[in-house]
Amino acid sequence: MSDDLVLCDVTENVAVVTMNRPKALNALSDAMLAALSETLTRIAGDQDIKAVVLRGAGKVFCAGHDLKEMQAGRTSADKGAAYFNDLFARCGELMQLIPTLPQPVIAQVHGIATAAGCQLVATCDMAVAASDARFGVNGVNIGLFCSTPMVALTRNLPRKQAFEMLTTGEFISAEQANNVGLINRVATPDDLEPETMALAKTVASKLSAAVQIGKRAFYEQINLPVDQAYAYTGAVMAENMLLKDTDEGINAFIEKRKPGWAQ
Repeated sequence: MSDDLVLCDVTENVAVVTMNRPKALNALSDAMLAALSETLTRIAGDQDIKAVVLRGAGKVFCAGHDLKEMQAGRTSADKGAAYFNDLFARCGELMQLIPTLPQPVIAQVHGIATAAGCQLVATCDMAVAASDARFGVNGVNIGLFCSTPMVALTRNLPRKQAFEMLTTGEFISAEQANNVGLINRVATPDDLEPETMALAKTVASKLSAAVQIGKRAFYEQINLPVDQAYAYTGAVMAENMLLKDTDEGINAFIEKRKPGWAQ
């Protein structure tokens, strides 16, 4: 692999984004956060990309924040506070960027996903993990509660399971992660890449305008009261129905043929 912190290869309308710090276990350094944000922002504007796979180079998916770099930022009480506030703000911006991408983002997880690495998995729209992968929010083991990873974790897992992970610092297996809703699928290590790509290609094969409308609506409606959610999504479906390609898709279904979508 090259020396770039983040690699991006596009195949069949799927962008494969690789965190490329294998010797540092793909830790989210300042530079890695910036490179991921820049890459994903660029992808968001590329209409030819219809799905994204996020993975890590080397032995693991991502081991979280770069603790050595964080310690170096602790130079004084004032400067340290400013550095840490800025760091966690930038990390939060990256995590909030992923759900706003027009394209669905799928985490491809192997090895371990810990702390902010587990946060990344929880933040992605979907996730596929190798059967021997492990997940943890382990900051409590070193005296640092994983408060920012908790935001994404508690929006995926039932409360008691999330709280147990946060307060014990223990890992859960891929099977456990699947059972509690942190990931979508478990694959053998050999099948991880092809199964993740198969899922991404399935998503990419759909009408991209409909998927984009749907992803935006998914995150907009999820925290609304039920009556407001129905009002909002009803308007979204009306918008979707007015698309020429949706008209073509419905006619194709009625006529028992494949749709000839422009997108």
